[in-house]
Amino acid sequence: MLSLALLFACNKNPKEADAPQQQQADSIQKENTDTTKSLKPTGDAPDWGPTIKDEMAVVIEKLGALGGKPIETLSAQEARKQPTPTDAVKAVMADHNMTPPTPTCDTIGKAIPVSGGQTHVRIYTPKGGQAPYPVIVYYHGGGFVIADIEVYNAGAQGLCEQTKSIVVSVEYPKGPEKKFPAAHQTAFDAYRWVLSNAASFKGDPKKVAVAGESAGGNLACNVSIMARDKKVQMPLYQVLVYPVANNDMNSESYVKYANAKPLNKAMMAWFVKNALPSVATAADPRINLVKANLSGLPPTLIIGAEIDPLASEGKLLSDKLNDAKVETTYKLYDGVTHEFFGMAAVVPQAADAQKLAADKLKSAFGM
Repeated sequence: MLSLALLFACNKNPKEADAPQQQQADSIQKENTDTTKSLKPTGDAPDWGPTIKDEMAVVIEKLGALGGKPIETLSAQEARKQPTPTDAVKAVMADHNMTPPTPTCDTIGKAIPVSGGQTHVRIYTPKGGQAPYPVIVYYHGGGFVIADIEVYNAGAQGLCEQTKSIVVSVEYPKGPEKKFPAAHQTAFDAYRWVLSNAASFKGDPKKVAVAGESAGGNLACNVSIMARDKKVQMPLYQVLVYPVANNDMNSESYVKYANAKPLNKAMMAWFVKNALPSVATAADPRINLVKANLSGLPPTLIIGAEIDPLASEGKLLSDKLNDAKVETTYKLYDGVTHEFFGMAAVVPQAADAQKLAADKLKSAFGM
């Protein structure tokens, strides 16, 4: 809900109305950045991540201190109750008296129709700026089994705030209750709903992009493929953050970072077991994107994390997109792990990655 002060400010120039709020956000960000520079882990770098950055190591240490059990030893229902990297970031901020930034985007939840029923979306709308806004359809991670739009709030909110665009974060069905390709169908249905309904929430239906993290990166790319194949309006751009893109668990990064945290090789095998009808299904080009027809897809940014079993497949997908003549930018962030993208409050590389994604999206939107 907008405050009374902001309602009065609506009569002013949008940039003038934004100024005090932006100044406050900038001040908080500076204080937090100064604190972040002092973050140091209590122990040595882990064997699985000798190059890990200090800030990233602090988050991983905190995640361990929260007492979660190994995901691969649990049922899907138990796994969904475990502490998340998001919980760890919040705990680090609390430990160091860091002030959560004041959101500069409003949010509202909404049920939308999809094949077989409904799904939930969270719509992030800039508090300032000028409507109609470009729209980014965003898909969260979690191996198609765990997590939700709340766990991945920071990534979606960061894109809204930095691009001054609407972000529609999409919930989707998960295995083992609803296995592949249920999530893929819902992801595409939600994209089509955005195209048809953008104007109703101040969005510009002619300026729509897709983005996603991990499993969500896979979904975002599949939405572009489905739009191409079904002759539906294509996204103007796609941002794929450490996407699930291959079924090779003996790749260089799988071997090198088999025991990494918060994602490891055993967890990926567990995701396959819970999300897919069979292990053989992992060869389906909707999962194994490096084998898919990638021609004619929109310009793409792929963001990778060095300390991540999925690092090799993100780079390979970038190479395959380039081979298919798709304009592609690839950026690997050293010293960080899977899930780093939403940690901009405490991990400098995440702030840089969000800025890179925002800059690419704004350029695609003509902003």
